[in-house]
Amino acid sequence: MQHSQTHLRSRPIAAGQLRAFEAVARHLNFRMASEELALTQSAVSRQIQSLEEDVGVGLFHRHTRAVELTSAGGLLLRAVTPSLERIDGAVRQIRQSAGRKSVSLTTFASFASMWLIPRLEAFQRDNPGIDIRIDASDVAVDLDVSDQDIALRYAPASHVPPHAVRLFGEQITAVISPWLLKSGPALTRPDDLAHFTLIEAGDGYHTHLEWLTWQRWLTEHASPRLEAKRWLYFNYAYQMVQAALTGQGVVLARLPLIAESLASGDLVEPLPALRLDSPIAYWLVVGTRSAARPEVLAFCEWLKAQAALTRAAIGDGPDPDTVDGLD
Repeated sequence: MQHSQTHLRSRPIAAGQLRAFEAVARHLNFRMASEELALTQSAVSRQIQSLEEDVGVGLFHRHTRAVELTSAGGLLLRAVTPSLERIDGAVRQIRQSAGRKSVSLTTFASFASMWLIPRLEAFQRDNPGIDIRIDASDVAVDLDVSDQDIALRYAPASHVPPHAVRLFGEQITAVISPWLLKSGPALTRPDDLAHFTLIEAGDGYHTHLEWLTWQRWLTEHASPRLEAKRWLYFNYAYQMVQAALTGQGVVLARLPLIAESLASGDLVEPLPALRLDSPIAYWLVVGTRSAARPEVLAFCEWLKAQAALTRAAIGDGPDPDTVDGLD
């Protein structure tokens, strides 16, 4: 019998058992797990029992109306969850490569709206056989376990991986619509801002983006006690810039994101000598599983070419290939 048990516990664990285990562990409920897996509850129970026999210990404490993980179950779950995510991600990539070529990327909403999307038509025109999928979210995505190929990130150098490519840095500057500047009070020095509505992020003082606030800018320029005519708050950078474009006030904007609006004259920079350097830069990060695909390489080269144009427009430094020696 001992020989039988040793032989039994040395065989590979079946993938179906791990799927069932992960679902039950996530829901802590056999019925909900069976509904998700489209199996009967008894089938899921048999999968879990078989897994426990193969592992050699119990994975769940079974109570009358609930289940909970044992310490061994918790240990196994921490290994199973990322493994299944990677498998699922790889399968999605394989399925995509079997059909049309596509590149999927993740970036934050304001960057997608203000910098990436306005430029995408040119890439699509020159590369009609490549589909682009954009996930605009402010939540950082782990490229190793997701089905995203590329991440465009906004972070200090210390917060990106060593293989990240710096696209451009940024400065913060006050901008206003030309008709509001022409029809309103003079705006030639920081104290003149007291006659205008000032636009900024509503949560800027409670997040890591405090350097984007008017208080920091005013303190840097010797006007820390200035009181604005009124304040206007938004959640996202593109909302703040849109308010400025429609003449609702003056906004502190990220120069790379509004370079086109300045060049076209839709926005003007009344105090160009008072720009502030930001500790943040914009980065291109490519997933290791995607880096060799021709369509991903083509899109990355296009991104770097577009970034070079932005650097020229804002007077940023030359583009190094790595993060070494930056900022």
